[in-house]
Amino acid sequence: MAADRVAVLLMAYGGPGSLDDVQPYLDDVRGGRPTSPELLREIRERYARIGGRSPILELTQAQAAAVGGALGGGFQVYVGMRHWHPYIRETADEVVREGYRAVVGVVMAPHYSAMSVGAYEKKLLEAAQGRFETALVRSWGDHPAFLEAVAERVSQALQRFPSPSAVQVIFTAHSLPQRILAAGDPYPDELRASAAAVAKRRGLSGWRFAYQSAGATADPWLGPDAGDVITELAGEGRKAFLLVPIGFVCDHVEILYDIDIEYQALAQRLGVHLERTDSLNDDPGLVAAVADVVRTAARERGWT
Repeated sequence: MAADRVAVLLMAYGGPGSLDDVQPYLDDVRGGRPTSPELLREIRERYARIGGRSPILELTQAQAAAVGGALGGGFQVYVGMRHWHPYIRETADEVVREGYRAVVGVVMAPHYSAMSVGAYEKKLLEAAQGRFETALVRSWGDHPAFLEAVAERVSQALQRFPSPSAVQVIFTAHSLPQRILAAGDPYPDELRASAAAVAKRRGLSGWRFAYQSAGATADPWLGPDAGDVITELAGEGRKAFLLVPIGFVCDHVEILYDIDIEYQALAQRLGVHLERTDSLNDDPGLVAAVADVVRTAARERGWT
């Protein structure tokens, strides 16, 4: 019976499935605040240039299928999106219909911030409404399987350069408003700890950490920006760069547009060689890490 098993909800940000979805998607992201015609055109153009849609749903579903296979028969894995279909609340309704009473939630973002992972937690609790118990895995960016998977991607990417030892490695993650620091948010420290652990695994020296994909608001955002770091180091004579977007676990607009188009255009203007690590997507190391934290959360709650 489903009531004797554990449901697992993998949660991701979501993204438009077509160019027609961009406006309602932005309306959801912006909480009903109006979107200017200029911003709408800009975001539509970004999605047009990466194929007219976001691949995040299919990639998260592939992750869920792989995690389900790793967990085995005592678990059923679902997918819910924060800002697009299937919304977390929609998937929660499905979980209830199928008779589950215990749900382990995992955000497919390995590093905790109250502004990011905390927002998913709020939506999961709202969706539960007393209908099922919840256990949220708040952070998993220190899991050895995750770190080793990223480290292996670094090794693979460095081989694309004629002289791997001359490559400047820059770890990146999504920027957030600086105001999170006043509350002691652990996000920056968790990210740097993950980057340092990967660098140690691969014997990297002189690596840097930077942020990307800051929002278009007047508030100050966490920095430095990766583009600024590349520009600064290129001005000092560096010619080869590897971006390691350690804060992201699958291909979506922040990877396919912000890095593959915007930062590549910057690299061309600067006359430097820029590569990035391949996204983990459903890499076995990522799958092993998520499956392990799910088992741990369920065991700690006495569900298994």
